[in-house]
Amino acid sequence: MKLEVIALQAPLARRAALPAGVLGAAFVLLWCTGYPVAKFGLAHAAPLTLLVLRFGIAAALLTVLALGARVPWPRGRAAWHSMVTGALSLALQFGALYVAVAFGVNVGLAALVIGMTPIATALIARMFGEPLSARQGLGFAFGIAGVALAIADRLGAGSAPWFAYALLLLGLAGIAAGTVYQKRFAVDVDPRAGLAIQQASATALLLPFALHEGFRFDATPAFAASLAWLVVVNSLAAFALMFVLLRHGAASRVAALFFLMPPVTAIMNFFVLGDPLTAAKMAGFALAASGVWLATREGVRTASS
Repeated sequence: MKLEVIALQAPLARRAALPAGVLGAAFVLLWCTGYPVAKFGLAHAAPLTLLVLRFGIAAALLTVLALGARVPWPRGRAAWHSMVTGALSLALQFGALYVAVAFGVNVGLAALVIGMTPIATALIARMFGEPLSARQGLGFAFGIAGVALAIADRLGAGSAPWFAYALLLLGLAGIAAGTVYQKRFAVDVDPRAGLAIQQASATALLLPFALHEGFRFDATPAFAASLAWLVVVNSLAAFALMFVLLRHGAASRVAALFFLMPPVTAIMNFFVLGDPLTAAKMAGFALAASGVWLATREGVRTASS
């Protein structure tokens, strides 16, 4: 728990000596653990029930941290912006994804769709005037190729109704719009208070749907362990790092890190779930990493010039 508390400290956003590349790598690794762990959790709970428990507990912990540190809470429009960010990045994204997987969508395909976050984010960001350089465009092309290679052998696996696949696109729209919105309107607040409002907003929005499911979950040690991981590692630490990265980088450059999600998830699934790790997946990892380097290098040069 100590590492997660450190990740949530506001001075990290202003004085951390760690380079952006290290923070970005940590963000990718922490975020990707959510895929195999969520698969375990969904075996013991209804999808929206799992999310309400995850976001609700995270909101409570973040509130305690914010109150204990006596940080200023966003008010007025600032609070509203944090609520909208939570609705988009948390409730819409994860609600759509978890329901899609519960209806039989292959997890690898879900990772592919979310791997398209940089493209969707860049398109939305351009609507708000954020530039997209030729180098970033080439990086996105490398990223798409890497994502496709990483999960190509999983595209035909699994079966689900058509609306479940449409939910993946809805989840993609949620994370892309939420990333741009947060970068533009919701980063100038303390991460602990801002994330507490985001998690609480998502909890309130999903609670009626969880109740409609019957609020079903198995109170087993396996479920408790998966829920604890999703709360502490994914909802607290990973989103705190995303908050910090968005504060110091353009939305499209931060979103480029999502190209690494499918190949890194494939590697984790090899060790955790026993999924095969093929040469195509390793090639996809290399291509995606190259794409991230190209897409984010432009921002480093701009910052230093």
